[in-house]
Amino acid sequence: MMQSFYYSLNSMRITPVGLQFRYVGFNNYLDVWLKDMFFLQELAGFFMNTLLRVPVIVVFALIIAMLLNQNVKFKGTFRTIFFLPVIVTSGPVINQLIDQGATSIPMVNQDIIIGLLSQVFPMFITDVVAGLFSQIIIILWYSGVQILIFLAVLQKIDPSLYEAAKIDGGSSWECFWKITLPTIKPIVLINMVYTLVSLANSGQNPIIDLIYANMFNATRGYGFASAMAWMYAIIIGIMLIIIFLAFRERKTKRAF
Repeated sequence: MMQSFYYSLNSMRITPVGLQFRYVGFNNYLDVWLKDMFFLQELAGFFMNTLLRVPVIVVFALIIAMLLNQNVKFKGTFRTIFFLPVIVTSGPVINQLIDQGATSIPMVNQDIIIGLLSQVFPMFITDVVAGLFSQIIIILWYSGVQILIFLAVLQKIDPSLYEAAKIDGGSSWECFWKITLPTIKPIVLINMVYTLVSLANSGQNPIIDLIYANMFNATRGYGFASAMAWMYAIIIGIMLIIIFLAFRERKTKRAF
């Protein structure tokens, strides 16, 4: 980590005698923002995709976990089905699925979706939502770990709490809001952080490809790529802080 930060403060070139360093200070960081428009474009696209994908994955994981927490047959089999892709899926496998169009819902016509959304939302939002539909299967495929985390917490909730709520006339929806949700709220934070980090490190993230391409660029090299990686890491850190502040437990002050 410290080595990459040192690289980011230098202009690095690969010469026949080895790496050549020239100290440039924070110029690489300025160049990332002022001279590389691709980084800003990919960063904006990543932000919009993350804004949509993180809630979709977390909500889907919660719904599946609540279903698996019921008394259903073959519960272990269903858990395996949802978690197996996390184990067996690698970067090349996902790339093949995307190239073959196996990550979209066959019955959904993306042109129709784009036409409907473009009548309501700006085009940049329409493109993001349409892209979400085009990869909806692979997005939900990433929810295996989150499902298991939610399920582990749901199984620790005392069933007598639900029984008492039912006796008092509480509906299933009220039980969810007053018993289930307060219990799993800290876990929602954990799963959102995990999902964001997973998407940020995903092999399908174009920012990762951009950093890698600049690393071997003859005019930019390791120093510029390291500065870009650090800026990306800082932005991800800010997003994590925002999520933490939004979902942290707020302590109520007692009046004396």
